[in-house]
Amino acid sequence: MPARNTRLMRCTPDDLFAVLSDGWLYPVWVVGAARMRDVDGDWPREGAQLHHSLGVWPVMIHDQSEIVEWDPPRRMRLRPEAGILGRGVLRIEARPHPVGTAVTIVEEPVSGAAAILPSVLWKPLLVLRNHECLNRLAFLAEGRRQEREARELNHRRQTPDPAEGTPSPQAQQDARDADV
Repeated sequence: MPARNTRLMRCTPDDLFAVLSDGWLYPVWVVGAARMRDVDGDWPREGAQLHHSLGVWPVMIHDQSEIVEWDPPRRMRLRPEAGILGRGVLRIEARPHPVGTAVTIVEEPVSGAAAILPSVLWKPLLVLRNHECLNRLAFLAEGRRQEREARELNHRRQTPDPAEGTPSPQAQQDARDADV
């Protein structure tokens, strides 16, 4: 059973997906991602990858996250991979709400160290981590909404709609295997 968190954000789903579409912002909202190394030029097309690092210098793990599904302004599915720590599948869903957007993150490990452990050990840690991820994501998306409403927004005015892509076979298999 995957870890699940939901948070109400005072922004539109488009504001949220504009933030998600900027791969360079990934370490700003993802707890544990220390830095970006590269963002595929066709991000956020399905199959595109973010190349980032986990940890604290000097102990860093180079990893990547691949888009398995990009369906703005409703859903995004990622398959993060972190070396020996393994792979996981993460889904972000946005639902309109009277005061903004209800955003849910669902995540489950599918290989590596976390997948071997019982969920009673990894699930509480993912719930805590993703609670903070949603808080950080809210700061960005709500800030974007404020800039847009003040007509001060000078970047990413629209959520990109990239040409259709194809996730890697391993990412597709991981997404099928996960309950996410």
